[in-house]
Amino acid sequence: MKFPDLNTQMDLIKKGTEEIIPEEELVKKIEISIKDQKPLAVKCGCDPSRPDLHLGHGVVLRKMRDFQDLGHDVTLLIGDFTAMIGDPTGKNKTRPQLTIKDTKINAKTYLEQATKILDAKTLITKNNSDWLGSMNFNDVITLASKYTVARMLERDDFTNRYKAGSPIALHEFLYPLAQGYDSVAMKTDIELGGTDQKFNLLVGRDLQKDSGQNPQVIITTPLIEGLDGVEKMSKSNDNYIGFTDTPEDMFGKVLSIPDELILKYYEYCTGSSVEGLADFKIRFKGANPRDMKRELACKIIESYHSKEESQKAMKHFDQVFVKKAIPDNIDEYKMVKAERLLDVLTKNNMVSSNGEAKRLIKQGAIKIDDAKVSDMNLILEIEEQVIKCGKRKFIKIVQ
Repeated sequence: MKFPDLNTQMDLIKKGTEEIIPEEELVKKIEISIKDQKPLAVKCGCDPSRPDLHLGHGVVLRKMRDFQDLGHDVTLLIGDFTAMIGDPTGKNKTRPQLTIKDTKINAKTYLEQATKILDAKTLITKNNSDWLGSMNFNDVITLASKYTVARMLERDDFTNRYKAGSPIALHEFLYPLAQGYDSVAMKTDIELGGTDQKFNLLVGRDLQKDSGQNPQVIITTPLIEGLDGVEKMSKSNDNYIGFTDTPEDMFGKVLSIPDELILKYYEYCTGSSVEGLADFKIRFKGANPRDMKRELACKIIESYHSKEESQKAMKHFDQVFVKKAIPDNIDEYKMVKAERLLDVLTKNNMVSSNGEAKRLIKQGAIKIDDAKVSDMNLILEIEEQVIKCGKRKFIKIVQ
């Protein structure tokens, strides 16, 4: 294929990025790529420590899509091996280790979810267990000799824990080395990651230099605050909007974000064009934040579902939260005998556990026919009734 000219490529690459390290090397790589008509090897790693992706992951995935659209070879690297170690980034204690079986299970849904943004036809996928899993102890010692403890302690996560007297397990020092070695194994030209991954990405550059390779250029993308507006979006912080969330849940969650995040979410979570973002910013001035959030919510839902689903989600929200009505077409559960409310809630995936159900009852978040439930051991009789769990989940009991 014929690659776009340098300026066109750089304009798209710079859109929505935080840092390019170093930018002059990226320019040289693109110039050579255009001259030789050879695509650059671009990668982004994703550790399957949990089974689902969220809008925070979507920021860097959209940058990967930009490189696909420019005609470069883009690889989604599944860190099934590094996930067993556990990325210490942003952690104040050692992460629990996973088994390779755990990471394989979690990784199953990653490709399906990631291709909501990425082009599945041209996307390359690899697992780093293919090379890290075959290393022997001598290989590990050789790799570990490439970095000093002093350099590892330059990393804020480790420095803060060391000063606080918090334990740092030796295997945690291996994580940046393992991730860095991925770039050596793949001969990467460009590696993408969030700003919190900068140290790990720089290790990749260093290891490539040590191996005699032309070092990769690092491109970082901003981190997105979660629904609380404070902490980084993550499942562990329970402040996320997942790729697999229902349109109704997405709509409700977006409307709960702080007003100051509206523009940031529109820029980084919708795939909006430069012109679209500029128009949104103009209309945002003096507008009611609630109205702009509704537009934002629909735009996000369109990215992961469809425009039709976004309109249905908005209608559902208005019916349930504005008009305080029970939505149409709610799921039904046929009871054949009296059952505990806790069991009905867990059976129908309205809660993840009896513990969550009890917590919601204590908070007054479980209602039956609009009456709050206070009895943890309530037995439901066989009769038509509607259970509301939290703000957005309903189920109708039928005989």
